Amino acid sequence: MKSILVCGGLAMAGLAGAAEDILFADFEGKDYGAWTATGDAFGPGPAKGTLPHQMEVSGFRGSGLVNSFFRGDRSTGTLTSAEFAIERPYLNFLIGGGGWSNKTCMNLVVDGKVVRTAVGPNVVPGGSEELAPAGWDVREFAGRTARIVIVDAATGGWGHINVDHIVQGERPPPPAPKPVTLERTVLLDKAYLLFPVRNGARKGQKPKGALVVDGAVVREFDIDLADEPEWFAHLDVRAWRGKRAVVRAGTIDAGSKALDLVTSSDAIWKADEVYREPLRGQFHFSSKRGWNNDPNGMVFADGEYHLYYQHNPYGWPWGNMHWGHAVSADMVHWREEPIAIHPVRHGDWVFSGSAVVDRDNTSGWRTGSNQLIVAAFTSTGRGECIVHSNDRGRTFREFEGNPVVVHKGRDPRLLWYAPSNHWVMALYTEVEGGRFIAFHTSPDLKAWTFRSRIGGFYECPDLFELGGTWALTAANSDYMLGAFDGATFTPATPVLKGHRGRGYYAAQTFSHEPGGRVVQIGWFQTATPGMPFNQSMSLPNELRLAETAEGPRMTWTPVRELESLRAKSHRIGPVALAEGGANPLAGISAELVELRAEIEPGGAAEIAFTLRGLTVVYDAAKQELVVNGHGAPAPLRDGRLRLAIFVDRNGSEVYASDGLTFVPMPFLPKADDRSLAVAVKGGTARVALLDVHELRGIWPR
Repeated sequence: MKSILVCGGLAMAGLAGAAEDILFADFEGKDYGAWTATGDAFGPGPAKGTLPHQMEVSGFRGSGLVNSFFRGDRSTGTLTSAEFAIERPYLNFLIGGGGWSNKTCMNLVVDGKVVRTAVGPNVVPGGSEELAPAGWDVREFAGRTARIVIVDAATGGWGHINVDHIVQGERPPPPAPKPVTLERTVLLDKAYLLFPVRNGARKGQKPKGALVVDGAVVREFDIDLADEPEWFAHLDVRAWRGKRAVVRAGTIDAGSKALDLVTSSDAIWKADEVYREPLRGQFHFSSKRGWNNDPNGMVFADGEYHLYYQHNPYGWPWGNMHWGHAVSADMVHWREEPIAIHPVRHGDWVFSGSAVVDRDNTSGWRTGSNQLIVAAFTSTGRGECIVHSNDRGRTFREFEGNPVVVHKGRDPRLLWYAPSNHWVMALYTEVEGGRFIAFHTSPDLKAWTFRSRIGGFYECPDLFELGGTWALTAANSDYMLGAFDGATFTPATPVLKGHRGRGYYAAQTFSHEPGGRVVQIGWFQTATPGMPFNQSMSLPNELRLAETAEGPRMTWTPVRELESLRAKSHRIGPVALAEGGANPLAGISAELVELRAEIEPGGAAEIAFTLRGLTVVYDAAKQELVVNGHGAPAPLRDGRLRLAIFVDRNGSEVYASDGLTFVPMPFLPKADDRSLAVAVKGGTARVALLDVHELRGIWPR
């Protein structure tokens, strides 16, 4: 780290004239040098920009900065400089992150007292990770010694602080340029307005777009408007067809011509190329345009599976949370529908939640012949909210009594508990610094009563029954097994490990699955650089319990409906595999792959599959599966290794040990690499079954 700690010898501004600035710390090294860290928030050294699961960090200098999001917002700690002499009139720096006084801050300490403090700009969901110039007038402390203490004592949302480029200077930092608002009047004569977007065009705070109809703001969102766009985001304006409207862009450069590029169209941008893009998963759902993350509101009703999901329709990164919507007859082939739930206002985003069918009309909201779908979501500005739909889940109406639960938390999961004839809402909550899943009950989905809570989980709870045993899980898919009496979950196990891979989060199961199965889909964190869409959903997996030496454990198995994608099959086994022997897969070339194998390792020390660059290696002695370098336990079952491997354009899912081992793995195969191989080391293995299925995609052609 190039930290310059200067002590003594230089005069203050009044005596030194045009003295040069003194760089105090730029955080460009591998460690913090003379700075002392406590806790775990600041990591082993400066961050190289954005950390995992963090919105894009911008506005810092060089490649490094202080970023206390090292282990997410729950981590805490301090970072303290060595003593230094105050030798210039101003101490200037870049700061961002949380805006919590005394909790996410940078302090100047003189004689053991905090004499100056600064915080980031953010205290509500959304916001920006951009660092902005700030500074302190320190003339009254001229010649005194001081320390800088960077503090992260917050554990909730925006519970981190970002700092960079601390300088002693002759002048305060320049004021930030004042944003301008531009407007343009348009005729809404077609289905969509298309907005010009460039991924990352503007670091930090993005322009605020708005559509104003009859004097009222009907849509408002953050958007990377660009004069030289990479793609166009679409806004559905059919509800106001024929009206004149004002398109507004706030906090935008005064000379921007982006609003001139906003056009009307009856089709989304490059509609004929949708689903054919080179990085588009061909059997993993993704939205046509924009970002998607958590699956929400997964429910079966009136012959359709509904997949709602966290969606930013106006950009490639996370933000502007809406509920996107897709429907399917088989959980495999999906048709995207218009956005189902819009934010009521900018900043009051529609965060994650769930949906159920109110079959007995306990709420009294049903009208017509369609099944009544009731959904719960977290409104970031109000609390937990209830909405209902009588038009097969296409649109929703808010309950006038919203919010129904107000607390520090999110992600309500609804279910019907038949033995007690009431509804249950499981939700993530924070109480006195602890993280819990709380349980509330209601007879009618309107009035809710708190019943109990249990610790050990973070975000996106799900609660379901597997053959008489209840499972409680949360965002990272770790779970407990136990009993649930409609109000309290009583664990019979500690928290058990869920998936064993990477990039799988916030999974949810379908409500009212018609076959009585418990089927789960997760957010598959598959980045697609350069595309007008980002992220996807995992394969649908049936969850079951299997007996093991340690007791019952959850298994993941791809649903049988995926077999409909098999376009061409190659049945190779049984076969013996010896070290140095021929590759039995050499004659197969495939882009979309499903491989099934049953193997008795015998004397082989290692069995290695390579599918389009994906490596899946089984260590027989350790009974461990290593997928692209990532290890996971995979015990033999009845002396055999049973494998299922799916490879798509944007990643893979690997299943072993009868589903006890589930290894999702985002990765981007090379487009021209369609080779498949299997080899062994250290002996001979007997392959009882080896099938390769070339798959067709799920998208319409």
